Amino acid sequence: MPMKELKTENESFLTLERRILLKSYKLTLDKNRCVGCEICSLACPKEAITVSRVEKNPGEAAIKPSVDVDLQKCHFCGICDVICPFGAIKVTLNNENLISVVEKETFPLLIRKIEVDVSKCEVGCVDCEEACPLDLIKVTVKGKPVESLEALADIEGEKPKVNVKIAKEFCPCCRLCEIKCPEGAIRVRKIFTGAIKVNRDKCPEGCRDCVDVCPITGTLFVSEADGKVYADDRFCVYCGACRIACPVEEALELERRRIYHTVVRSGAWNKALEKLASPIIVTKELKARGAVKALESVERRMGRRKSRDE
Repeated sequence: MPMKELKTENESFLTLERRILLKSYKLTLDKNRCVGCEICSLACPKEAITVSRVEKNPGEAAIKPSVDVDLQKCHFCGICDVICPFGAIKVTLNNENLISVVEKETFPLLIRKIEVDVSKCEVGCVDCEEACPLDLIKVTVKGKPVESLEALADIEGEKPKVNVKIAKEFCPCCRLCEIKCPEGAIRVRKIFTGAIKVNRDKCPEGCRDCVDVCPITGTLFVSEADGKVYADDRFCVYCGACRIACPVEEALELERRRIYHTVVRSGAWNKALEKLASPIIVTKELKARGAVKALESVERRMGRRKSRDE
């Protein structure tokens, strides 16, 4: 059976399909979850993904950058799937989300470390749910939304148990929920760490395009004092959507210094990391990885020596 290829697009999804004999590959980009950042395009080894600034109409808010995938260049390797911090891309083989680069440990998974201590949650509090800019948190009591807690108001005895459900596979770990939680019930470790800086001397007067496209509320904001754009590193996920939307080169600087991920044993990740961060970061990670391997080797030797002595 000859190879069949198909690319379709609508308001919500961009879909690529390739069928070869008994294998059916599919890539789906969820436009509602995609924020138009640069992460997937930088990591793609075939440069099949392009992210472009969208021109806006005068007087209107900026539109998030557009993402396109070249069907002829795409190899359906799944790297874009595993590296997307917003979980906006899914790659499947015969309808299963099997990513060979992950199974072979040639590319890592992002580590989303989110911990919730519901014993600290107060009944009726939905601060974390309201703080989440992506609507990924739902707070319930006995399976009911907190909005309907009037029905539980007359319950006597033991305190109703609060349940906090977070759609972790779509969470970029901005830490807004942690910072906004009054009880300290949530702990989040960022996936990406780095730095963001607005060069206000180069920032066009009255421009707020970066603020409009930023997916995390409060990361970029316009000061009431001087009307200029400022950045708050506490919430930034360093996705780069702001940098793409910015109409002036070098008006906004963004640097990724570390990415938390699972164990990896291949140079494919090193190439992606160099584009996502810098050669310096690659060198540091290689040194750290070498130190771990050396420690493992020593532990194996010591284990063998101990067994002989016994």
